[in-house]
Amino acid sequence: MTAFGRRARSAAAVLVLGLLAGSAGGCSAGPAGSAGASAGASGPSAAGSGPSAGAAAVVAAATPLEPLPAAVPDALAPYYAQRPVWQPCDGGFECTTFRVPTDYDRPADGDLTLSAARAVAVPGGSGAGSDPGSGLGFDPATGSVTNSVTGSAAGSGSSPGTGPRLGSLLLNPGGPGGSAIEYLEAVARTYDGSVRARYDLVGLDPRGVGRSNPVSCLSGERMDAFTAVDLEPGDQRAVDALVAADKEFAEGCRRQAGPALGHLSTVEAARDMDVLRALLGDERLNFVGKSYGTFLGATYAGLFPSRVGRLVLDGAMDPALDSVAGNRTQAGGFETAWAAFAEDCAGRAGCPLGRTVPQIGEQLSALLEAVHAAPLPSTDHGRPLTGSQATTGVIQALYADFLWPQLRSALADARAGDGSGLLKLSDAYYGRGADGSYPNLMFANTAVNCLDLPAPFRTPEDVRRALPDFERASPHFGRDMAWMALTCAYWPVRATGAAHTIRAAGAAPIVVIGTTRDPATPYDWARSLAGQLESGRLLTYDGDGHTAYGRHNACVDGAVDHFLLTGEPPEQGKRCGR
Repeated sequence: MTAFGRRARSAAAVLVLGLLAGSAGGCSAGPAGSAGASAGASGPSAAGSGPSAGAAAVVAAATPLEPLPAAVPDALAPYYAQRPVWQPCDGGFECTTFRVPTDYDRPADGDLTLSAARAVAVPGGSGAGSDPGSGLGFDPATGSVTNSVTGSAAGSGSSPGTGPRLGSLLLNPGGPGGSAIEYLEAVARTYDGSVRARYDLVGLDPRGVGRSNPVSCLSGERMDAFTAVDLEPGDQRAVDALVAADKEFAEGCRRQAGPALGHLSTVEAARDMDVLRALLGDERLNFVGKSYGTFLGATYAGLFPSRVGRLVLDGAMDPALDSVAGNRTQAGGFETAWAAFAEDCAGRAGCPLGRTVPQIGEQLSALLEAVHAAPLPSTDHGRPLTGSQATTGVIQALYADFLWPQLRSALADARAGDGSGLLKLSDAYYGRGADGSYPNLMFANTAVNCLDLPAPFRTPEDVRRALPDFERASPHFGRDMAWMALTCAYWPVRATGAAHTIRAAGAAPIVVIGTTRDPATPYDWARSLAGQLESGRLLTYDGDGHTAYGRHNACVDGAVDHFLLTGEPPEQGKRCGR
């Protein structure tokens, strides 16, 4: 789930968690091991480390993210000197909590308690690693950790038969709003044995997410109403209903989250990761981030370039884009993914929407228009499928090509008058449980995004003016995604961030992975981020779906695992195919 509008924001984090359960989502990690522009703008393009010509102009105009001072301020030293206690949890994992300041500029104003979990390294494929947190000391002048017993740098011990222990590897599935703890516990055992033997895999739920002071906004019943509201309002009455829904969502977050709502930004989450790095005993941060997790990891690199270890950013976001450009190009990314689905469907007997790509596109438009006009019945306790949920269901299935058979079946049912299949996909996008409950994911997603960038639109009139550009980028999804982007207009806390570039001068090599037909993080975003980073290395996966590492592509997995184990990045411009 990446990024900018309500669906773009909400979708991101759902993907990783949803895909692990056999569904998909908006903008978190991609399928099986992890979770724009139109085809001409964000589809496959020549490999390279720099952004395309259009993106280069945006990058040149953006303000760079400046690094923080290398020395840790005295007021923050106590946070870096904590000694967290790790306890067994969740069937084979270890969990802990630690404190961070709610406001890094005013640490005396109070703390937040964050939760983390880890899968301790398994040397030689069995047994347990030692606790890297014992006997550690912290040097605030450098932000580094030393072993108080030996005086050597922490994390440099050896495990029998596996080579040197490499420390901790933090994982983030995206969102914002995806629980890194849940993600860790779902994927830890799928990591390559050599990586598992030399790293403790760690999941930190960012502030406001999962087990770390989770944001909550609406009851399940009110979220049902929120997900069903018309996102193609044809008259003023429908516009008023959409605005009322967005305002209710924002007010619910304000009322339930309190002052912490203003301190859930990505910059603050990146600073939290640096505190945890020190508490884990690592001199440098090793990190695999997917989708929004790439923005979190790149932000860390920009703030703390000298503390960058081995960073992998998969399904990259482009921090230089403002929220309007981000939403519009992401809509184009979904259009590119739809075109790939339509081409595949056209080559199959019994494709429910026709036999040619143009015919399939026309039939989808007709179906969505019909459902917007008259919701379809479903078998889910009388809940009808609305037009917005139909569009969301299609988008959900575009996150991974293994969901395409489910989409074909759902579209066939919808054409026959049964909305159950598309409603199931829409519910998976939002993480709705069978009992009607919703996870924290969508609430945190909106809270973080509304802080990280100023709202793309301030009024419905702003949306109407932008509709032609959105519809050109994505004839099927642009209109809905433009209206979805209105949520932040009513947010009760002012944005603290803005579009910027990230250079991370002096950082160790950073691997940036882009998938050529990624729906949620278009390929040009990866090219742009790799070009911004002084040490960026672009790895291209020529394929479909959101993110690439851990999707059983030996070329991508081999390049990333080699980097994590040796520090040697893939050669610049390396491409992997299906």
